[in-house]
Amino acid sequence: MIDASALAAKPVLEGGRIRLLPLTERHADAFHAAFQDPETRRLTGTHRDWSRAELGAWIATCAERTDRLDLAIEDRETGAYLGDLALSRIDRDNAHGSFRIALVPGATGRGLGPEAIRLLLDHAFDHVGLHRVQLEVFTYNERARRAYEACGFVVEGRLREALYWDGARHDVLLMAALRPAR
Repeated sequence: MIDASALAAKPVLEGGRIRLLPLTERHADAFHAAFQDPETRRLTGTHRDWSRAELGAWIATCAERTDRLDLAIEDRETGAYLGDLALSRIDRDNAHGSFRIALVPGATGRGLGPEAIRLLLDHAFDHVGLHRVQLEVFTYNERARRAYEACGFVVEGRLREALYWDGARHDVLLMAALRPAR
């Protein structure tokens, strides 16, 4: 059974090196800057060029949303913004939702992504009550696929040539993690 209050109450989740906390206006400049980076745009498949004002307006709605959870990833020691992640598209009847994550340039390759993913999955399974969390990853993002697999995601399907990027068509892998038996 889904606990809707777990989506409405925006948690702070503490890891060894990172903290996940509600995405707020104080993250907007760093969030916007991250999506100006060409590699971040390629890895996330972001075609749209969001203005700072548009992102700020969207972030302002995050705290009030009861249908999704948007969290910033911060360094526990410095408070530096490292990226964001979201749990969205919640299907209450079937107890599943979708997941995405984006790290800023310089935060990748340090194990921070898997730490953030595990924190969010624990929250999704143990507090929200989801049974299944799914995501999409582009076939050219091998590093992300390996991180997802290390966190329990399994490839379930392939959307052939679903992304058009930089003059070429790319496949998208559908992956999911299931609530561990306890």
